Amino acid sequence: MEIDRERWKNIRMLVLDVDGVLTDGTILYDGEGRETRTFHVHDGSGIVHLKQGGLIPAVISGRDSAAVRRRLRDMGVEHFSLGRHKKLPEYRRIRDQLGLEDEEIAYMGDDLLDLCLLTRVGLALTVPGARPEVKEVCHYVTRAPGGKGAVREVVELLLKAQGKWERIVASYRI
Repeated sequence: MEIDRERWKNIRMLVLDVDGVLTDGTILYDGEGRETRTFHVHDGSGIVHLKQGGLIPAVISGRDSAAVRRRLRDMGVEHFSLGRHKKLPEYRRIRDQLGLEDEEIAYMGDDLLDLCLLTRVGLALTVPGARPEVKEVCHYVTRAPGGKGAVREVVELLLKAQGKWERIVASYRI
């Protein structure tokens, strides 16, 4: 899929869905009914690099989960809304709080609940396992699957398009 670098250059915030994007979509319950999720370390590192590049990470998810809250805290994600099936009001709240325009925001989602945001933002992103209706409105479909490096792939592409990636890589060579 061809990348429109101009579209990627203007992004100041990356908003993520959780299930199917930040995770592989699997929800596990232990013997006591507690919900658990798995997260890929590369996606977490991607969020750290996104922040190093001066971009803002945010999360809006239809489900709430203690495991997700813990992971967001560990990654230093300050802007999030969990347990909201109507994502548009939460998106607008975060966007307006930060004084951003739709064109400055990328959103990454994989299911029908995400269409309301994917059709508004400046950069619509998804994963290979997304619903066909989602893929058809997106500007980019990752090579990596959700929960297995897809977020990291997007972060690197964003930072490369904005000329920030090499500085981040160089900071690790010292």
